Formats: sequence, structure tokens, C-alpha cells
Amino acid sequence: MHAMSKRPKYWNSAVKYLSKKDPVMKKLISQYKDKTLTTRKDIFYSLCKSIIGQQISVQAANSVFKKFEKACNGKINPKKINKLRPVKLKRCGLSRQKVKGIKELAIKFENKSFDPKKIKFMTDEEAIIYLSSLRQIGRWSAEMILLFTLNRPDIWPVQDIGLLRSISNNYKKKYFPPKKFIKFLRKKFTPYCSVATWYLWRSIDDEPIQY
Repeated sequence: MHAMSKRPKYWNSAVKYLSKKDPVMKKLISQYKDKTLTTRKDIFYSLCKSIIGQQISVQAANSVFKKFEKACNGKINPKKINKLRPVKLKRCGLSRQKVKGIKELAIKFENKSFDPKKIKFMTDEEAIIYLSSLRQIGRWSAEMILLFTLNRPDIWPVQDIGLLRSISNNYKKKYFPPKKFIKFLRKKFTPYCSVATWYLWRSIDDEPIQY
């Protein structure tokens, strides 16, 4: 398994800030004291995981991912995947589109036509656009990578169903919550929208997602 690192440096400040700003956040933060966001810091691994998980249930994704990991002999890296025949990836339960996405990802990482080191110097929005240039990676997947893998502090993934459902539950709004209200929360939680998102997810699903 990939080692998870400790929580982000900004976590304590974020928790204090959000508790002060918002009573719902204060309640959630005291409810879920034990866990925090962690990260793998391995963007290639996370992108593969993200592509594999698309349009299928979490259980199905986990089972496909296990087979995928086995096919790579536990070494999920571009070199390894560039050596694998597409049919071997297909046998893990991957669709043709996903095989293409993962193969192309591996090539781009190896020939440096996609360079994750550049992301460090980008704003969140630039990074989302850069990540979305990859096949099979849309805006939502890019935001998950920025939040989970790179631990950017201020990601607010407004297409995420879990986040929207949790806003409805916690703030007694209809589903879908009004756009204006989502914008209002974003303003309130900036610069720590990622942390707010994480706590809102916790409130509907106690098992932290990990990409």
C-alpha cells in the first residue's frame, strides 16, 4: 500500500478559522476530531485510480483497482504501464476508453509532455485546466486530485454530488441547494474550502474517500 503522509500543515489553522466562521462547521469539526485529510503525494497513482473509478460503484472500482495493481506487480508507474499490453489491462475489467486513458497517461508522463512538477507553479484554476487536458480527466477528477493528492487548501468541487447532498442536509436546504447559497458558502469558507468540503463529506459518509 502507498504510505499516507500526515495531515496538511494548514489543517489546524483551517479548523480554527472554519469553527469561528460557521456554526455548522463548528459542530462537524467537533464530531469528526479523529481523522483528517491525508495524501499519497503520488499523482500518477491517483490519476490511474481516478480513471478506473469513473462511472462505476466504489466496490466495483476497488475490485478493478486490485486487479490492476496485480497486473502492474504492485508498481503503478508509467514505465510499468507502458510495458503492459492493452489486453492485459482490459482483463482487469477496464473499458476500452479507460485502457486508452491510462495508456496515454503513462506515455505523457514518460515523455514529459505532461509534467506534474509544473502544477506547483499554477493557480488552482490553471491546474484544473492542465489536468483536464488529459484523456478521461474532467474538471471533477482534476479537483479531486488537487484536493486529495496535492492537498490544495481551497478547492470547492461544486459538481460533486456528495458535497451538494451534504450542504442540503446540514444547512436545511432543498436538493439541489441553490447556486447562490453554494457561492455564499464558498466565500465564507475561503481560503479553506478543501477542509470544509472534507468535513461536509464526512457528515454523509464516515469513511474518508482517498484518491
